[in-house]
Amino acid sequence: MKKNLKEILSLDSLKIGYVSGKNENILLPPLNASADRGELIAVIGRNGIGKSTLLRTLTGLQRLLGGEIFYSGKSIREFSRMELAQKVGYISTEIVKVNNMSVYDLVAMGRFPHTNWTGKIEKIDHEVILDAIEKTSMSSFCGKFISELSDGERQKAMIARILAQDTGIMVMDEPTAFLDVAGKYEILYLMNMLSRKNNKTIIYSTHDLQMAISQSDKIWLILDNKLIEGAPEDIMLSGAFDHLFNSSTVKFNSEDGTFSSTKDTLGNIFIEGEGSKRYWTEKAINRAGFKVSKEKRIPYIIVPSESDYSWQLVTETGILRFITVYELIASLRGTISGPI
Repeated sequence: MKKNLKEILSLDSLKIGYVSGKNENILLPPLNASADRGELIAVIGRNGIGKSTLLRTLTGLQRLLGGEIFYSGKSIREFSRMELAQKVGYISTEIVKVNNMSVYDLVAMGRFPHTNWTGKIEKIDHEVILDAIEKTSMSSFCGKFISELSDGERQKAMIARILAQDTGIMVMDEPTAFLDVAGKYEILYLMNMLSRKNNKTIIYSTHDLQMAISQSDKIWLILDNKLIEGAPEDIMLSGAFDHLFNSSTVKFNSEDGTFSSTKDTLGNIFIEGEGSKRYWTEKAINRAGFKVSKEKRIPYIIVPSESDYSWQLVTETGILRFITVYELIASLRGTISGPI
């Protein structure tokens, strides 16, 4: 088999867990996976399965209990702490709360593996620090204290720190946790930019399945008995996501990669129309407990068109019109008392 020259990280029968006294608590069976340069990889699994332990082990913060981790073909055991810090950077889930430290000072800490024993910031280090701050759109916050930043701004400052560390691999434990919707997408955009334009390999854990499926190049799906890796589409088609939930109340839709709670079906209803209004009407219908029928029969729904701006519910007694989807669903529930 031809050697993959782009491969920057590989796990070979890796055992992860904790050491308590003389006892080893191994969390999972041996794990095998790989990462190429410039890939965005999402680590997914249920709470407590070992995602954070895996990420900490990758960065040398936690001792591997068996197997191997290779960086560009070299075992992690052969790296000194300083050498490993030049290879991989890490952001934990912990919120950084420090007083009297500016964004510049925080980012400058990322240069430590590249400075001499005095830790002095040279001109080249200063340039790298400013470049990292600029790439994360934090230039206007350069002199601001970390304690004065929002959660999203603080997370971007942390990413700037490991960007200044100038490692080929960036490991992030739930980088979008605690952020609002706008903050999440800012961080996601930044992660994509760093992997695409700067050829950084980014490995991050997340509970946002939609984000992982729609944005990642590869997924490491951790189950109780193995790690499955592949493109999001490969994992969806294999049905592996179905094993994430041991619950009869959660259903995975392999057609669009979404999860939903199962509900008692109130019946089937036909929707007439096309475009985005039909798409969101269908979403609302599904949420309300109905399935979309391919057979047109009363009652049925007509979505707004260019000539008619209202939703129409055609019933046995006439046509009801609604300005909003909310009104349509409320009426539909009242009109249909049982399965149809």
